[in-house]
Amino acid sequence: MESNVNREELVVNPEYKDQRPVELDRKTLTKMAWRSLLLQASFNYERMQAAGWLYGMSPALEKIHKEKEDLSKSMKMHMEFFNTHPFLVTFVMGIVAAMEGNKNDTDTIRGIKVATMGPLGGIGDALFWLTLLPIAAGIGASLAIDGSVAGPIIFLILFNVVHFGLRFGLMYYGYRTGVNSIGILKESTKLVSRAASILGLTVVGALIASYINLKLDVVIKAGEAEVNLQEGVLDQIMPKMLPLGYAFLMYFLLKKGWSPLALIGITVVFGVAGQYLGLF
Repeated sequence: MESNVNREELVVNPEYKDQRPVELDRKTLTKMAWRSLLLQASFNYERMQAAGWLYGMSPALEKIHKEKEDLSKSMKMHMEFFNTHPFLVTFVMGIVAAMEGNKNDTDTIRGIKVATMGPLGGIGDALFWLTLLPIAAGIGASLAIDGSVAGPIIFLILFNVVHFGLRFGLMYYGYRTGVNSIGILKESTKLVSRAASILGLTVVGALIASYINLKLDVVIKAGEAEVNLQEGVLDQIMPKMLPLGYAFLMYFLLKKGWSPLALIGITVVFGVAGQYLGLF
């Protein structure tokens, strides 16, 4: 597998004893992709994903740097602060592996890591958490609600086909294109992130209306007239107004620092109390 990194354009690292370029095979890249699953296994607030990043990069570094001193310097540099989206990290790994194989300057490699980890974090959140996860979960949940045991299975299959496809595909693509990918990433970041965010938020809005089942079972009596508060008043103002309001309330409390577990507990208590009092 060849890399497009140009040794004439990038500075060769004068600190390495062995300056000979090394090409990585597909087996090594595949091993790195599997190891990337443990990116956050040693997550900490000092260096974030650095230990997991180094663990994933180790198969490449051990093949590239035959001199122990060179390997030590490279591994020390890769233990510096690093944090990006865990599903897209292989793209950065592929680029950095290509640069390491060409024995590029440490500062250049460090700069590439910093330049890519931020944009990929934003793209990954929009692509996976706001788009893929709601869509896959929505399909699986709809099947489960209908009583199908295939619901959770379909959810896991849909989510992980995309997840693993990108994880391995981006590793090979990142290594093959090398630093030439940086320009593509910078040009596409805003467009991809915005498009994925719009699609994801649209799906989330539809899920609120479909899966938050909140209806008032209250009837108002005025003389001989009876008016169902839900159907006769609230639904006339805006259908699904209560689910939307409750979703916004949960969002507001999350922004105020409430923990998700506390909000889940409140929802359970609220639902049980409402059912007991005959409100829902």
